[in-house]
Amino acid sequence: MLLVTVMLLPLWRPGYLLHRDAVATPRSYMTSSALGVGGSAPRAVPQDWLLALLSRWIDGGVLVTVLLSLFLLAGGWGAIALVRQWWAPGHGRTGAEVVAGTLAVWNPYVVERLLQGHWSLLAGYGALPWVIVAAARIHRRAPGGFPLLVVSMAVAGLTPTGAVLAVVAACAGLIAFPPPRVARAVGALGSISVVVAAPWVVAAVVSGQAGASDAAGVAAFAARAETGLGTLGSLVSLGGIWNAGAVPESRAAGLGVLATAWIVLIVLAGGWALFRSGPRGAAPLEPGIAPPRAGLVLAILAAAAVLGPALAATGPGLRAMEVLVALPGGGLLRDTHKWVALAVPFLVLCAAAATRWLAQARAPRAVPALLVVMLVAVLPDAAWGAGGVLRPIQYPDEWSAVAEHLEEASGPGDVAVLPAGLLRRYPYAPGEVVLDPAPRMLPRDVVITSDLPVGGTVVRGEDSRARAVEAILLAGGAPEDLAALGIRWVVDQPTAAGQRGESAAVLAALPVVVAGTDVVLHEVPGPITPVARDDRAFVAALVAHVAWLALLVAGSALLASTVARSGRGRGRSGRTAVGTR
Repeated sequence: MLLVTVMLLPLWRPGYLLHRDAVATPRSYMTSSALGVGGSAPRAVPQDWLLALLSRWIDGGVLVTVLLSLFLLAGGWGAIALVRQWWAPGHGRTGAEVVAGTLAVWNPYVVERLLQGHWSLLAGYGALPWVIVAAARIHRRAPGGFPLLVVSMAVAGLTPTGAVLAVVAACAGLIAFPPPRVARAVGALGSISVVVAAPWVVAAVVSGQAGASDAAGVAAFAARAETGLGTLGSLVSLGGIWNAGAVPESRAAGLGVLATAWIVLIVLAGGWALFRSGPRGAAPLEPGIAPPRAGLVLAILAAAAVLGPALAATGPGLRAMEVLVALPGGGLLRDTHKWVALAVPFLVLCAAAATRWLAQARAPRAVPALLVVMLVAVLPDAAWGAGGVLRPIQYPDEWSAVAEHLEEASGPGDVAVLPAGLLRRYPYAPGEVVLDPAPRMLPRDVVITSDLPVGGTVVRGEDSRARAVEAILLAGGAPEDLAALGIRWVVDQPTAAGQRGESAAVLAALPVVVAGTDVVLHEVPGPITPVARDDRAFVAALVAHVAWLALLVAGSALLASTVARSGRGRGRSGRTAVGTR
């Protein structure tokens, strides 16, 4: 709790997170894009749908901050729970829990994903240790194993990547902890996986977006070497994100080398302790309660999670990835650094094992505290919103006026935006290129290209209609051409930096319906050609989203019931024991 508070405290001030890919808005809406059946591939489902659902009652800025805090808390407590599944209570376990929890929360993977704005990906990250814990509980026939598996996988499914991470972790968990009834467990895992993945799979199928990606993005999104480390060294210490701008300054300044050395030492010492009985000349370590194969399975998973992205960044690896991302669903694979999360369960176990080994070797009792300090010291800018970079912003009031006007308007028509493209700079969100908040801020479908410029390379998106609309705006085309493509409004953001081309000629021909300094709403004169909507696709995507949410709610209710029954059972046992005495 303390570490998460130190990391995220600035975000608890009033306002909204708007940093690179992170876009929190006061209110989101149930548009086609929120369900993943707009023109682009469904990359942010069911996240956007859930925010649209909940922000009707809870401010969107508060909602994102609360969820992000819960995801990081889940990661830390999950690491502690994993340690408790591995070893019975005994000498050194408490210190081991503290060190493991610290490593799970305070590491380059978490900070780099925060700096990139991937707050919702941390739902899958935080759920990973709980997936392994659930498998261990199922193995032992302990109460709550199955509902814990359901809840952790459903939470991870907030993003497509999180869903895949959870499925891989669950498969590894069931191999590491063989269930009593293998066929039944595999069937249950398959059913859960189908529902968890349904929002983005169904949206991709019904909208005709196969989830493939432009091969030009492979090199742009490959894991990269950080200062003095090389690609493999960066990945070993959980760094190596593709965007150099999302790397903490401390790692660029050379602390990354120390962090990598520290992680390697933890893996060597902790791995040895994890697989051996104890240090020479010391009392034997308390026997682990995990089966011997469990550590080996997680070690193999960790090795694959690190070596895979490293190999994918080589020449042959890049060529192989170009083939893979062109396959249906292959777009999920292009950002290879995100899969390093699968190494974390083994790393936290190594950290815990090393701590217990030192305790058994009669090391000073302050050693766990010293290990925590060392983990924190090599990444100082994880504190205070990644060194003050993450902080809430305030949107101009004109956004609310535009949203209100569009909500009250009747008739068909979508919204185009200026400046053109997916990214822009705002004076009220200084310092970073950010995603346009319009698609989440407005109650109409916003037609915007998903073309993404990365390091001089433009990774082309999927929406040909959005590309045509953008071409008309930048060329100063006729309003009638916009109307023919179903565009009824154009939102101009005069103070935002970005592509404008000859768009002033188009705007001059469009009447202003909401005027402002930062946001101006223009209306395209009719008649507007309605864009054909596939209602069946919308309904199918909505059903998939509701099924995911129902799984999450039902699993949570079942887990809460199990915990309550377990608590009452312990209470009755305690009262009986007191009465006996």
